Amino acid sequence: MLSVNDISYLIGDRTLYKSASMHISPRDKIALIGLNGTGKTTLLRIITGEYSPDSGLIERRKSCTIGFLNQDMISYETNDSILTVAMSAFTEAQQIQIKIEDILDILETDYSEKLVEKLTQYQEKYETLEGYSLQAKAEEILEGIGFRTTDLHRPLIEFSGGWRMRVMLAKLLLEKPSLLLMDEPTNHLDLPSIEWVENYLNNYEGAYIIVSHDRRFLNNTTRKTVEISNKKLNLFEGNYDYYLKEKKLRNEIQRNSYQNQQAQIRQTERFIQRFRAKSTKARQVQSKIKSLERMDVVEKVADSSPVVNFRFDFKQKSGRHLIQLEHISKTFDDIKVFENSTIRIERGDKIALIGANGKGKSTLLRIIDGAETLQGGKRTEGFNVIKAFYAQHQLEALHVENEIIEELKQSGSGKTEQELRNILGCFLFSDDDIFKKIKVLSGGEKSRVALAKTLVTEANFLLLDEPTNHLDFQSENILIQALQQYQGTFVIVSHNRYFISHTVNKIWYIENFQIKEYPGTLEEYTYWMEQRKRYVSYPSQYSQSKSDIGKKYRNNYNRQKENKGREIIKLQKELSEAEKRIESLESDILGLEEKMTMVEVYSDTDKLMAANQAYESTKNALNVANSDWEVVAGKLDKLAC
Repeated sequence: MLSVNDISYLIGDRTLYKSASMHISPRDKIALIGLNGTGKTTLLRIITGEYSPDSGLIERRKSCTIGFLNQDMISYETNDSILTVAMSAFTEAQQIQIKIEDILDILETDYSEKLVEKLTQYQEKYETLEGYSLQAKAEEILEGIGFRTTDLHRPLIEFSGGWRMRVMLAKLLLEKPSLLLMDEPTNHLDLPSIEWVENYLNNYEGAYIIVSHDRRFLNNTTRKTVEISNKKLNLFEGNYDYYLKEKKLRNEIQRNSYQNQQAQIRQTERFIQRFRAKSTKARQVQSKIKSLERMDVVEKVADSSPVVNFRFDFKQKSGRHLIQLEHISKTFDDIKVFENSTIRIERGDKIALIGANGKGKSTLLRIIDGAETLQGGKRTEGFNVIKAFYAQHQLEALHVENEIIEELKQSGSGKTEQELRNILGCFLFSDDDIFKKIKVLSGGEKSRVALAKTLVTEANFLLLDEPTNHLDFQSENILIQALQQYQGTFVIVSHNRYFISHTVNKIWYIENFQIKEYPGTLEEYTYWMEQRKRYVSYPSQYSQSKSDIGKKYRNNYNRQKENKGREIIKLQKELSEAEKRIESLESDILGLEEKMTMVEVYSDTDKLMAANQAYESTKNALNVANSDWEVVAGKLDKLAC
């Protein structure tokens, strides 16, 4: 359907793609992934024809239509209703509808057989295009992604950028192009809307490419993964989870090839160095030199999983109770948000606030922060509570003329420059990167700076509003590690299910204008909600109370977790022993390589043969040890998921 053939693309003197290729078939469901700055959005724009490659070709069938959801659509403005904007997807049907209405107007005063015949043709065409059900389809999709029925006739211009993006998504889904390109489609969606879009895409008849930092969304919607790496487009025949496993395997093969080649290079270079001056070995030396020149060098595997190696210390520990909200009420223009609701945050709570947009999640964060006034009730702050608030507006609050290191110095943490350098290194800013000015950074880089600035303030209470927006998987992993190490308390608003699953121990949700708490993980909460829905639908079949359901699941979950923990400890011990064995064998191999270059060995046939046999035997033992390590590591990976 569409082919990207050996394209190269440069921005200034920086090469994004070099002889990169991929093929898109009619029903492909592709995840396009890569670190921020590798050119994911650029590739989508090249495919649409908005950008032209410096070399190579984009070939597509004449019948291939392309729809592109991109972040620029946020700025689109019109006084037309959102239903009208969504319905503009049906251009041909709307044109025919206008012709039908024109003919009907004429027939009121000028009846003719010719007009009736034309009207019949148009009506048949309109019916073929399913014109009579198009509005119902548009309403279904708009309501599926979060709009209320009463919103459908409101002008688009009245909605915020995030809601406008939803309208443009609805329009594209209604257009049903042969190839749908989506750049961060979940950024402005809440959890119910994400789940609705997942179901819709699973039944989508065309092909699509998705750029997203929501790994569960990718797992649930894609069947192939294309990674941008080393200026190439590397295909993996599976979803994101498959990619992770396959990538690890490929990296291990590449790492072994690299190590073997480096050993060969070292051995060859030692031979050249030793015999360069000997005329009797001149031909062999030249042969070795040429073999090095002809060698296809295996690239060293880059470490794409940095580990956060610093602790988030704070000078003052908070009291046991951080925030108490008692009988609070809040309304906006007669729209009720909370009514007589009570809840408390205690030291050590790791809370995710989830639910549909418009329920009041961000409002609740501001109430907790003390920045939002209440119509009723009381907010009480506990002893020694030191807050830090991260939201998207923090990106705009960065001082654009500051260098990154200077921006962190102004956080008031009192940390030394070296400490700040170490922290920025964990957030993927190293060497001269720390001297970049804020104004030249990408959205993802600004997010990392703002997050680092929030996390070094030595606050013992964090409020984080959609912290993973604009972060790639690598940066998201860094934030997860940071929060897992954080000893304080935090409340997160997020729609990123993977992120929530790996960071929190309580779930808050808003229901019937009340803030409610589930004391467990997202998986436990999801299970309980499913059981509760079944109980409501089939009360005779599900007579257990809410607490009974939760208790039963928690007991099973804890039992499984305990067994899993013991198995992990056992496997970690086996893995450590295997790694020591591998290191010992690799050291032996280096020693044998050195031995075989000694004059007293290579000049004695028997000694050389014995050394070579020992070398081959040790290499075989190393291969076995590596295989054993892979088996144990594979088991450990499965348990760690």
